[in-house]
Amino acid sequence: MRVRDIGKIVDWLADGTEEIVSRELLAQKLERSEREGRPLVVKLGVDPTAPDLHFGHTVVIEKLRQFQELGHQVVFLIGDMTGRIGDPTDRTATRRQLSEDEVKANAATYIEQASKILDPTRLTLRYNSEWLGAMDFVTVIRLLSQMTLARILEREDFHNRFVQHVPIHLHELMYPLMQGYDSVALGADVELGGTDQKFNIMTARQVQEGFGQEPEVGIFTPILEGTDGVRRMGKSLGNYVGVSEPPESMYGKVMSIPDHLIARWGQLLLGWNRTQVEARLASENPRDVKAELAFALVRRFWDERAAKLAAEKFDRVFRQREVPEDAPVLPVPGEPVLALDLVAGLPEVPSRSEARRLLQQGAVRFNGQRLRPEDQVVVTEDSWIKVGKRRFFRFAGQVEGVGRDRSR
Repeated sequence: MRVRDIGKIVDWLADGTEEIVSRELLAQKLERSEREGRPLVVKLGVDPTAPDLHFGHTVVIEKLRQFQELGHQVVFLIGDMTGRIGDPTDRTATRRQLSEDEVKANAATYIEQASKILDPTRLTLRYNSEWLGAMDFVTVIRLLSQMTLARILEREDFHNRFVQHVPIHLHELMYPLMQGYDSVALGADVELGGTDQKFNIMTARQVQEGFGQEPEVGIFTPILEGTDGVRRMGKSLGNYVGVSEPPESMYGKVMSIPDHLIARWGQLLLGWNRTQVEARLASENPRDVKAELAFALVRRFWDERAAKLAAEKFDRVFRQREVPEDAPVLPVPGEPVLALDLVAGLPEVPSRSEARRLLQQGAVRFNGQRLRPEDQVVVTEDSWIKVGKRRFFRFAGQVEGVGRDRSR
C-alpha cells in the first residue's frame, strides 16, 4: 500500500456504506499507518444474544473483511459482558438478561459462522469481559462522568420509553458507555456497525477522548431488508436467511426476494457493482440475475458443489415442477379419497379447518392439478401432492384408509 493510493482505498472502503465519521480522519489514520508501519485496530463488536447470524449481520462483516485484505488488525469482539445486558437500541422494553452459559454458547456459534467470511488466521478474537469484568469502581465512576442523562435520553428508544412511562433500568443506560470503553481498552482506530449503532459508536468516540485517546473512525453500513423486501432482516420477522442454513434452503430463499432487492443484496453481500447490476436488470430477465445471486451466495457460504446441487434442485422443483427427491413419502390410500380428507391427513397440516382453507385458496396441487375440497382423488404409487409453494409429498405402498383422524 502506497501513500498515493490512500484516496482510492478510502473510496473502496466507503463503497456500500451509509456514512463515515469522518472520511478525512480515516485518510489520516491510513496515511499514518503506512508511514509508521503500524496496522490500524479495526473493531466490530457483536453481542451474542442469539445463536445464529443471518445475511443482515454479514453486511458489516464483509466490510471488516476488506480491512483484513489491507493488512490491518481486525478485532472481532464478542460482547460477553455487554451481551448480558443486551443492546437497548430500537427496543420498546427491557431485554431479558442472558446467563453466562447462554452467552458463551451463542458466542461459540458466532465465531464459526463469521469464519465463513473472515480469514480466521488473521482475526483477533477478544471478549469484553476481559476488561469490563475486572473494572474497579473508580473507573466506573470515571466512565459514567463521560455522559449526561440528558444526552442518553436524546436516543429515540429511551426517549419514547420515558415519555410513555415504560420502565428504563439503570443498567440499560450503561450499555453505550460499556461499549465505548471497549474501544478504549482495544485502542480502536476504526469501528464498524450498522446505522442503528450510530449512537453507540459516537458515544465510543466521546469516551475515547475522555480517556485521552484519539477518537475512532465510525463506519456505518446500511440495514439489510429481509426477504419480504420491506422490513429489516430479523429472525423474529421470519424474513431472514441464516448463514448456516442448508444450501437448498438458502438458494430458495434468495430466489424468493423481490426483484428490487437484487442489486442491493449483490452490492452489500458480495461487493457487486450496483450500477452494472441495475443495467443488467433493465435489459435481462431479472430471474436469471437473481439465480446468479443465489448461486454466488450459496457458494460463498458453502462451496461450488453445494451451489450447483442447490441450483439444480431448485430448477427441478420450481421450474420443471418435479418433486424433490427428499420429499416425505406417505402411504397410498387403498381407495378413492375426498381431497379434504387427504389434505387433512398430511403432516404439518394442523387441522381439518386448515386443510379446507388451503384447498379453498387453491394452495394444493395433486399431480400438478389444483384440488378443491369436494374432489375425489385416486392416489397411486407415482402420485405426489404439493401444499403451498414448497411442501411436497410423494406416495408409495398401500394401506387401508386415509391416515390420521382429523375431526376437529
